[in-house]
Amino acid sequence: MATPVPASPHVLFTAVRSADGRTRDLLVSDGRIAAYDPALLPDGCATVDAAGALALPSPVDAHIHPDKTTWGGPWLSREPAGTLRDLIEGDVRARTAFTGPVEERIGALMDRAIARGTRAMRAHVDVAPVHGLSGVRGARAAADARKDLIDVQIVAFPQLGLLSEPGTAELMEQALSEGADVVGGLDPIGIDGDMAGQLDFVFGLAARKGVPLDIHLHDGGPDGLRQVTEIARRTVAAGMRGRVTLGHAFAVAELGGGEGDAVAERLADAGVSLVTCALGADPVLDPARLTPHGVRLAVGSDGVRDAWTPFGDGDMLARAHLLAYRTDARTDAELAACYEAVAQGGAALLGLPASRLEAGDPADFVLVDAASLPEAVVDHPIPALVVRGGRVIARAGRLV
Repeated sequence: MATPVPASPHVLFTAVRSADGRTRDLLVSDGRIAAYDPALLPDGCATVDAAGALALPSPVDAHIHPDKTTWGGPWLSREPAGTLRDLIEGDVRARTAFTGPVEERIGALMDRAIARGTRAMRAHVDVAPVHGLSGVRGARAAADARKDLIDVQIVAFPQLGLLSEPGTAELMEQALSEGADVVGGLDPIGIDGDMAGQLDFVFGLAARKGVPLDIHLHDGGPDGLRQVTEIARRTVAAGMRGRVTLGHAFAVAELGGGEGDAVAERLADAGVSLVTCALGADPVLDPARLTPHGVRLAVGSDGVRDAWTPFGDGDMLARAHLLAYRTDARTDAELAACYEAVAQGGAALLGLPASRLEAGDPADFVLVDAASLPEAVVDHPIPALVVRGGRVIARAGRLV
């Protein structure tokens, strides 16, 4: 389908199918969308035949744990686990047996994600005395080695607990000087048993360092909603609208009717973003219920082939499919909304410029064998081409 990767600053992608069903030629200049069906071509313009493939904005993985992955390594048999704490402790035991450097495992998963079209990821990396900062340093090294292929934000994530795991708070602050970009938090009530204490620390650290805050909230029911409400309140009070994210937010996903609408409006007013990973049996945040209220919703892989789960593959088009399946999306609009959360919701969350394939946008897109976006979400084909900044970087699921 493609000629070798063009070195020219100008590339014409011929026979590109647009979301509206038209087939057009797409000109990229200096890494940005320049024009459709240009009358004249710049000197030295290279050509890539898209062969009628559908162009989609590149997806974003807004919640992934690359330091835990076994991707590219031997099969790991998982232990039974009935609680979140069981999963956390099982992960620690499993990782003591890992022999490969963390940078290599992270890099292998990043390469997989890039080859499947991922434009950027927010990588949640464990920070705890048992791990030190090895994960943060490994993730930073892997990301820096691929800086021309993918944008990476690293979250210093207190997986084992913050206040309940002595020494973690000090490591969290140190992590922000050694490669981390975002302060993480985790179930202030369910893990630390101290909502005020954990939130005082993470909001205070994020404010001092001038970085975003991303809290995983598995707690459901009244305790979960109490934390959602308090996080929204603190976000406004701290002047951090648009810089606070709740991952999973099962307590929000459980709600329906008027109560769900009211919580969605509160989150939208506070500028608190949500991320879902459309996991197994857990409640899933539904774009159709949240985005009409103005809530920013993004999507992530969560764990990929790690001690928590044998599933996950770093493919965000497949994750859009899973989100659509879990939320019973049926109409074209509902299916498209799932990909909108994956691509545009994720880009907005990470502060990236939108890539809607319009003139002036970054030329970050994938070309897939599908007649329409809804069809692509259902079929989730492997991208025929992955384009970053106008340069072909992967073909048929493999890095060029």
